Amino acid sequence: MKAFTALAATELRLLFRDPASLFFMMAFPLMLLVLKRGDSGAVPGYLAMIVAIGGMGALPGIVASYRERKVLKRLAATPISPVLLLGAQLVAQVAAGLAGSVLLVVAAIAVFGAEAPGNVLLLAAAFLLCSVMVCSLGFVIAAVVRNTRGASLIGMLVMFPMIFLAGAAVPRTALPDSLRRIGDFLPLTPGVEALGDAWSGTAAVFPLLILAGIIVAATAVAAVLFRWE
Repeated sequence: MKAFTALAATELRLLFRDPASLFFMMAFPLMLLVLKRGDSGAVPGYLAMIVAIGGMGALPGIVASYRERKVLKRLAATPISPVLLLGAQLVAQVAAGLAGSVLLVVAAIAVFGAEAPGNVLLLAAAFLLCSVMVCSLGFVIAAVVRNTRGASLIGMLVMFPMIFLAGAAVPRTALPDSLRRIGDFLPLTPGVEALGDAWSGTAAVFPLLILAGIIVAATAVAAVLFRWE
């Protein structure tokens, strides 16, 4: 347990030393909130965007770099399993997303006078499931694309259209019908819905079940396809 905690803390420190991660997970959502003039209706979508940036935008390249630099292969011969490193990366991404999300929520309420979440416990559950879900997709990308540059590129190419079509960056009601229909089938969409329902105080279980199902399916795919080298 101590080894895992130390690994997770190290991974988190490395994330916070990355200027791009700090900007897109901390400053960028705040900038969008300012442009929206503190609209509380946009906050749940921005929470989904924050975790998507980490889980799909950053995680695939990080994991692929560990494989490319033979870090995972070397760990396989030590008491520290490569699985622990991947788990630590998952914890670090969730923690970084949580830090950015708390900053966003505090700013929305304290600075812009936005309404507080209607159901805090449900919001926490939705946030956790959404975070793990996007990270599981990031692991699938890292399993399929073996090199660092390619994994980072594919992660970005998947993440950016998804945050727009799923309603994380802009409301889905503002999209044309054709794009909205595409968004119906994207895995981030139930995440945005679950966070929005929790923020408004609506106890909607179905989006949470979809997120859990995606986590199970994506984790199974990543486990089958993943190679340590």
